[in-house]
Amino acid sequence: MFPLTIDMKRSYRIATSIFFFIAGLTYSSWACRIHDIKAHFGLNNAELGSVLFSLPVGLMISLPISGWMVTRIGSRRVLITAGLFFPFMLCMIGITTQIWQLVVVLFLFGFMNNVFEIAMNTQAVGIESLYKRSIMASFHGLWSLAGFAGIGIGTLAIALKWPIHVHYIIIGIICWILVLICWKNLLPEDEVSEESQPLFAKPDSHILKLGLIAFASLVTEGTMFDWSGVYFQKIVNVPESLTTVGYIAFMGTMAGGRFAADNIVTRFGVKRVLQCSGIISTSGLLLAILFPNIYTATLGFLLVGIGVSSVVPLVLALAGKSKTLPPGVAIAAVSTVGFLGFLLGPPLIGFIAEAFDLRWSFALISILGFGTTLLASKIKKE
Repeated sequence: MFPLTIDMKRSYRIATSIFFFIAGLTYSSWACRIHDIKAHFGLNNAELGSVLFSLPVGLMISLPISGWMVTRIGSRRVLITAGLFFPFMLCMIGITTQIWQLVVVLFLFGFMNNVFEIAMNTQAVGIESLYKRSIMASFHGLWSLAGFAGIGIGTLAIALKWPIHVHYIIIGIICWILVLICWKNLLPEDEVSEESQPLFAKPDSHILKLGLIAFASLVTEGTMFDWSGVYFQKIVNVPESLTTVGYIAFMGTMAGGRFAADNIVTRFGVKRVLQCSGIISTSGLLLAILFPNIYTATLGFLLVGIGVSSVVPLVLALAGKSKTLPPGVAIAAVSTVGFLGFLLGPPLIGFIAEAFDLRWSFALISILGFGTTLLASKIKKE
């Protein structure tokens, strides 16, 4: 292996950061037009829910396949391919005319989304090993910033009455240009196993603990994404114009926390940061539950954003350093367990809220969030 210069490491980091931006921009562009897609096809809430379910199904099916592909082919090739096809699937969503077409394309969109995620996180783990310090959280910070950019462009598209397909094709073109600019500067190779790798690898206890930490954090994230506005509307009782305040507070500190996390991890260590993360997110939820007014609830959601900001990036970085599984397979294993939390959290909130009260739902999520602290105490010291 030839010696690496500072400029080479920086170019790898910038290129991978751009791919994180592409992923966030593509996904947020889809999400901000869901309401318009619902109206375009004349779907009611139940029908929309059924159609949307095809996306996580595609994502879950792709999880073991993604890890296998990255391990056998290499994250660079997989990421370049996904960088072209993920935005292409976004464009296809915009030109569907039948419900069955939308279902099929959303399945493929979810599938390609996860192929993209596993490959780019494997690249990020490799680059972090070159730097010999924590940089993973900053990559995910770019994903969050891209989310804001996608929402901003989407808001503009809606205001200018752009058709969905025009909006999505513009996003696709932006993403393809970025891929063409930076693909040559991706990390050339990672640990590609020459041996046959199974699609389903049994995780060891360390990988399982990391997956459960991701699960606890992503339950909280999923709750914030889907229920923060409802909580402010029903429990905090704010005017309709202020229902998004909690969500904006959460997203803002989550993005900011990711950029700050790497320096904090370098100083205090991954284990301590993960332990504190669970305490902070739980405290934020409890503050919003016990004192449901706009000021304390907003402060609470700010704390939740800080608490969850670095958890998933850090556990993926730890998974990528597994001594028993190749990086792609280990990251896919942790992602599989973690994503179940993102998938199960929001419906769980709904069931408990229907049976009892939304505050009880958030109280349960706060307890699960504290699981991050308890589980982090049991992981190996980095």
